[in-house]
This record gives sequence, C-alpha cells and structure tokens, in this order.
Amino acid sequence: MLPANLQQLETIRDECKAMVTRRAGWSAGAALVPIPGIDVGTDVAVLLQLIPAINQRFGLSPAQLRELDPQIEKLVWVGISSVGSELAGRWISRKLVLRILQKMGVRVATKSVVRFIPLLGQAIAAGISFGAMKMVGNAHVEDCYQVAKRALLAAPAALLPAPGMITNES
Repeated sequence: MLPANLQQLETIRDECKAMVTRRAGWSAGAALVPIPGIDVGTDVAVLLQLIPAINQRFGLSPAQLRELDPQIEKLVWVGISSVGSELAGRWISRKLVLRILQKMGVRVATKSVVRFIPLLGQAIAAGISFGAMKMVGNAHVEDCYQVAKRALLAAPAALLPAPGMITNES
C-alpha cells in the first residue's frame, strides 16, 4: 500500500536508506574475502533481495500495484516512467541485476583488479563495493520516493489510505 501522507513517506525513505547502508556493509564484507567472484555473487544476491524490499516498503511491488485503485495505479505508472526507474514496480530478475552491475562496470572491474594487491587492495575493494552498493540502493530509494510522492500529491484524497493506516508490510 502506498504511504498515506508525506510524513510516512519520509519515514519509509529514512528506513530504506538505513537498510541500504546495512546491505552495502554486507557487500563490503564479501569484498574482503579473498575468493575470486564471491564479491560479485554477493552483490547480485544483495540486490536481488534489496530492490524488492525497497519496492515493498514504498508500496511499489508488482503485487501491491495490482491491488491499487486503477486511478492510483495509473498515477504510479506515470510517475515510474517520468522518474525513469528501471526497478520500481517490476519483478527483479538476476538478468536485470546483472544489467545494473554492468552499468557500474568500471567500479566492478576496478574492485576485481585491486583485490589482488595484498591487504590494501582488499580494503580498497571493500570501499568500492560499499560505495557502489550504497549508490545503487540510494538511487533506487530516491526513485521510489519520487514516484510515491507524485502519486500521493496527484491522487484524489478519497482514494488514498486513511492517514493513520499502517503501511509496514515487510
């Protein structure tokens, strides 16, 4: 369910950014492990879990969108297309996550190369991993925030959830 008001929307955004920071830490931790490929595998796994969780918190998962009033659903899809989000309102697949990682190609490649410098390389790789995951996650949080805010501001009040309704569905 979409947030009922801007205050709920702000709270969800803050909670999602905290979730992104935690998951970025997991990504950084995996970059410290000196086994080739484990870091990229972890990044894929983290994003496969993180992106749907963010969508769910903002009420933008595919299942949640299907349950909306048709007028609100249309507003949400207009918001998704105007924000240009590839991830909001969609089923997240491994292929889609790999495409996101390819867009960050320079960072991923740099991370893979510097890992082989003893000690310092793993620390640098962990920093790159943390930063890249935080960048992707926070960008998605902001996209979802903008989509939900546009829908909230454009929707007729009668179609929105009551202000006291709890929207935590995670």
